[in-house]
Amino acid sequence: MHVRARGLGAAILMLSIGAMGCDEKLSDVAGPSPNLTPTFSSIQQEIFQSTDEAGRAACASCHRGVIPNINLNFSPGVDIYALLVNVPSRQRPDLMLVAPGDPERSYLIHKLEGRAGIVGLQMPRNGPPYLTAGQIQVIKRWIEVGAPR
Repeated sequence: MHVRARGLGAAILMLSIGAMGCDEKLSDVAGPSPNLTPTFSSIQQEIFQSTDEAGRAACASCHRGVIPNINLNFSPGVDIYALLVNVPSRQRPDLMLVAPGDPERSYLIHKLEGRAGIVGLQMPRNGPPYLTAGQIQVIKRWIEVGAPR
């Protein structure tokens, strides 16, 4: 009995270490966003509302102002979370923009990766370069853990 309990405890410890390592690796692959973490506030600041050295905004250049593209307004002060999480996509109503726990059913990921079946172009439209694979992985990780506010 004690051997099984010890084995279970070791397995739980290994899973915990693996989960911590996953987040550490994500910070290593974040590329041009070295401070990016799988949290909404980080993604909002580092991706949705950020600008590059030339002053180009990855997302806010098209999703800002009085008439933002498809009503996704990433302007400061707007509740971007409420516009994305558990909201059906206008372009693909069969998918949520962000489906907590399920990046494969999150249209945001489809658009960022430029997958077949998206309506329009890969986002952000001012690419290439688009977001890096590492940046997208961090966004996927946030969605996988339930897309907490």
